[in-house]
Amino acid sequence: MNKYILAIDQGTTSTRAILFDRKSIPLYSAQREVKCYYPHSGWVESDPLELWVSVIDVINEILVKANITMKNIDSIGITNQRETTIVWDKETGMPVYRAIIWQSRQSNDICERLKKYEKFIQSKTGLIMNPYFSASKIRFILDHIPNGQERARKGQLMFGTVDTWILYKLTSGEVFATDVSNASRTLLFNIHTMSWDKELCDLFDIPMNMLPIVRPSSYRFGKASFFSSEVYVCGIAGDQQAALFGQTCFEKGESKNTYGTGCFMLLNIGDKPMISTNGLLTTVAWQIKDKVTYALEGSVFIGGAVVQWLRDEMQLIEKASDSEKMANKTDDCNGVYIVPAFVGLGTPYWDNDARGAVFGLTRGTNKYQFVRASLEAIAYQCKDVIEVMKKDSNLKIKTLKVDGGATANNYLMQFQADILNTPLKLPKCLETTALGVAYLAGLESGYFKSLDDISSCHVHKLIYEPNMSKNEIDRRYNGWKKAVEATQVFKI
Repeated sequence: MNKYILAIDQGTTSTRAILFDRKSIPLYSAQREVKCYYPHSGWVESDPLELWVSVIDVINEILVKANITMKNIDSIGITNQRETTIVWDKETGMPVYRAIIWQSRQSNDICERLKKYEKFIQSKTGLIMNPYFSASKIRFILDHIPNGQERARKGQLMFGTVDTWILYKLTSGEVFATDVSNASRTLLFNIHTMSWDKELCDLFDIPMNMLPIVRPSSYRFGKASFFSSEVYVCGIAGDQQAALFGQTCFEKGESKNTYGTGCFMLLNIGDKPMISTNGLLTTVAWQIKDKVTYALEGSVFIGGAVVQWLRDEMQLIEKASDSEKMANKTDDCNGVYIVPAFVGLGTPYWDNDARGAVFGLTRGTNKYQFVRASLEAIAYQCKDVIEVMKKDSNLKIKTLKVDGGATANNYLMQFQADILNTPLKLPKCLETTALGVAYLAGLESGYFKSLDDISSCHVHKLIYEPNMSKNEIDRRYNGWKKAVEATQVFKI
């Protein structure tokens, strides 16, 4: 009987299931949209029950499409949008509040009150004080439901990130657990002791009895009894860490960049955490048996969203692929720089008040140069992250493995390789997030024998080699840095 790995990839706006074979080939996939709610400005929420139903739907669709039963599933892996927070009643298993999505800013006031503890928090968690992470979201929920604090203190409430919620429902309420990669995104987990931290929980006044058990990322979490008593969930990882693993960045110094709406870059820094002094986050990448691997992470807020802006607001292109064609119709941007700080600047600036700006316009500036400059802005922002990663880690980044929708743009990829002076590797299988958690599940179940076994079937589709002189790189990048500096100075 043929066996497969079933990966569940639960994202912000959709849930997907993908079936992988032993050669890392995605055979079948299913997808359901998940609705987001925006009750107030800056708030982003979803319905945990709708989310769970979407998981049921995609699994059933996969089984129908592949014409198989759960007996053909070797094991299940779960990867998920990180930091999104769900609290539910222990007795009924029902949510007590909507899921607060990672993007939501509704707990910003809580973070501002605790801002003075930021260095203390970063020293334990590797993270900055920001409503992005789970702790302030938990605090918000407890403050906005009847008797929230008392119910939590009495052990009547349970907290989980999305992986924990799906695992709890898949195992029919038998397993209440998370993995180290998701736990490390809560502001409550000590990445040095690898455990929930009482001082951090006390700081947010969150009872520790509502927190899940923390397990390695590759681990036999429990039976997926909602579907089958014979199939186990054997892998869990947050989406960006899963993508790092799916890109086979197993060695210290290997890195990946996901080009989505924003860009998420992670660098494997080995088995010892280091706290950034340059605006990067330190996170747990994964744990396999007793071995923990850490990563430095940088975030670019506006990546592929620049292309959406060119299409929808500026109406300079009709579809995303047109951006590459237009960029190639001019030999140079002619000194034009676009800083797409539409929602502030991410790593390494962390400037929430900055707004987008355009520099270097002349009477001769045309739409082709404008589009080209917009694409180059994505690459410059990623270089900003890479440069501070080098400073913090003292590691030489030999190659950058890339994935995500914007990797379809050959101009962007080549310019990225050029401005970094680093080869880019694009994998044959672009489903790196789902693939990463499939690898983690398969390692635990024995479906994959070792990391070498995984690496042997990981094929790269394209490699972009750098082709720009150091003087030209420096000239262009210095212009970018001046543009960013001016953007930060000019604020309305």
